[in-house]
Amino acid sequence: MRVITGSARGRRLKALEGQDVRPTTDRVKEAVFSIIQFEIEGRNFLDLFAGSGQMGIEALSRGAAKAVFIDEKKACIDIIKQNLVHTGLSDKAVVLNTGSLSFAKRPASESFDIAFLDPPYKNGILQEILPLITEKMKKTGIIICESPVDDKIPEKINDFVLDRNYRYGKIMISTYRCESED
Repeated sequence: MRVITGSARGRRLKALEGQDVRPTTDRVKEAVFSIIQFEIEGRNFLDLFAGSGQMGIEALSRGAAKAVFIDEKKACIDIIKQNLVHTGLSDKAVVLNTGSLSFAKRPASESFDIAFLDPPYKNGILQEILPLITEKMKKTGIIICESPVDDKIPEKINDFVLDRNYRYGKIMISTYRCESED
């Protein structure tokens, strides 16, 4: 696992090992960042279910103003912090050791331009957390979800509607944008 481009380009990132861990593949990560390539610079990025923090670190490397990393596992938090130090991006990061649902239920203290959600597969948490995350998004923002292709995801969540689905083997990347007010 490595940073693809930007200020930390080529830096290798650490990740937890084991059966519970499913890092986003480089192919999918490249696809996600090609979808949002012109929407990153100067923006606030939310990396929910952060794991190693690779998605938020990639966003920071590409010019995001700030990234917030959320994970409930202390081991993941330690890895994220190590990866941030290794890439020299700690000063633009906030790392919170809390459950994603707990974070999502808190009153919004800030709003995000981009949110990346990659929850554990097949447990319904994506469908539960999406409505809560829309409340933390700017109206011009984008929510990006990684899920298995056979997962049922909603067409609309509050003011956000399913914009596109992208399939990469057994993985689906879905993007949500705020419904335009014409």
